[in-house]
Amino acid sequence: MMVSVDVHILIKLGLSAIFGLIIGLEREIRNKPLGLKTSLVICLSSCLLTIVSIESANKYAVAGLHVMDPMRLAAQVVSGIGFLGAGVILRKHNDVIIGLTTAAMIWGAAGLGIAVGAGFFVEAFFGLVLIMISVVVLPYFIKKVGPKPLIMKDLRVRLIVSHDANLTTIIKLIIAKGYKMKSVHIKELNSEHQELNFIVFIDRKYASEVYDELKSMDHVEIAEVETL
Repeated sequence: MMVSVDVHILIKLGLSAIFGLIIGLEREIRNKPLGLKTSLVICLSSCLLTIVSIESANKYAVAGLHVMDPMRLAAQVVSGIGFLGAGVILRKHNDVIIGLTTAAMIWGAAGLGIAVGAGFFVEAFFGLVLIMISVVVLPYFIKKVGPKPLIMKDLRVRLIVSHDANLTTIIKLIIAKGYKMKSVHIKELNSEHQELNFIVFIDRKYASEVYDELKSMDHVEIAEVETL
């Protein structure tokens, strides 16, 4: 029995694998949960399911009797991929949400695979280009020339201060240094120390600079700074 090989389908699968690798490489470089293998499998599988869906509709549909939706499986991919995306979205301390971009990239990889599988090569290519511009080029451009609100970074700060310190005064001094604070949490540790937790916004400063400034303040005995 001869098995015919459709070169056009092989090209689709190969192209989707390349697109998946490009997206996965960007996430891998940034040490994000979505890596090369995961992105490749998502894009390739989405492409394969789209091909199967379209080819099955053409092969098994009976004119006037049995009409099939050629994109039925592809539609299920779009809804089902949400489970993978939800798995990389995490809520950290102080209500900080991370993983949204990676979740969007998972969905984007599936979308590229569907587009390639349906034969929209040019559209898929330009979609990939625009995605990479959005996650690689645009953040760098905004960081260099963007308005200040768009380049602000969040830092989580923990200060251990002596019990006789006036926390209101310390907070005012921090604000006077140009820091914007939110999510302030105050706790008494013992009879000698108090703990002050908060998030500050910085633009072009390094976390080490913030640490040095806060650590040198009066009554501050221990300072911890963490990038969010």
